[in-house]
Amino acid sequence: MTAAARVLIVEDEPKIARLAADYLTAAGCETVMVHRGDDALARFAEDRFDLVVLDLMLPGLDGLSLCRALRAESTVPIVMVTARVEEVDRLLGLEVGADDYLCKPFSPRELVARVKAQLRRQQWQRSDPGEGLELQDEALRAVFAQQAVDLTRVEFRILSALLQNEGVILSRDQLIAAAYEDHRVVSDRTIDTHMKNLRKKLSTIMGDAMGIRSVYGVGYRWELSGKDE
Repeated sequence: MTAAARVLIVEDEPKIARLAADYLTAAGCETVMVHRGDDALARFAEDRFDLVVLDLMLPGLDGLSLCRALRAESTVPIVMVTARVEEVDRLLGLEVGADDYLCKPFSPRELVARVKAQLRRQQWQRSDPGEGLELQDEALRAVFAQQAVDLTRVEFRILSALLQNEGVILSRDQLIAAAYEDHRVVSDRTIDTHMKNLRKKLSTIMGDAMGIRSVYGVGYRWELSGKDE
């Protein structure tokens, strides 16, 4: 991270919050700790944060409700942390808008790695991916020549992965991993459907400049010229 990212740590166990804060501070982040869900919501409303580390079990306002509230007004990356490891909790946490998920007990170094990955993605999404196509992460929108199209979260993640790897063929498995961070089982046909919808949307604003190319039997790549292979 080249600049100090501001991370809001929402954790009701002071020792865990302090440990996370110490490691993230050592990694170059500026951290703020809050121990109640309702206090976190108020703090988020009055300040700017680049990422939220969010415990699931909180007093005042539980983590899932807080995640829903944050996601209703922002696409700030959210790394959810919990001791409840049941699959239903894992899926529910991601469905309400969490970007990543860690189960307690966790390694502080793994938390730092997850936070850095989310911050790198956020920083890249805010930059111009090239050739006039802009991704607006806060709005889940792609903009080209002052024309915009709204994307689903999955479409946004797929397009981000393609643009970050311009000219490189990404397999369907790689695109599934980029689109679904909860590691759910998704068929190749599902990715192909997302691609079809994404290409259709981008074509409405980019026309022939739309750069998603399919490579038969292999996957997809982003390339601003050329035809499908």
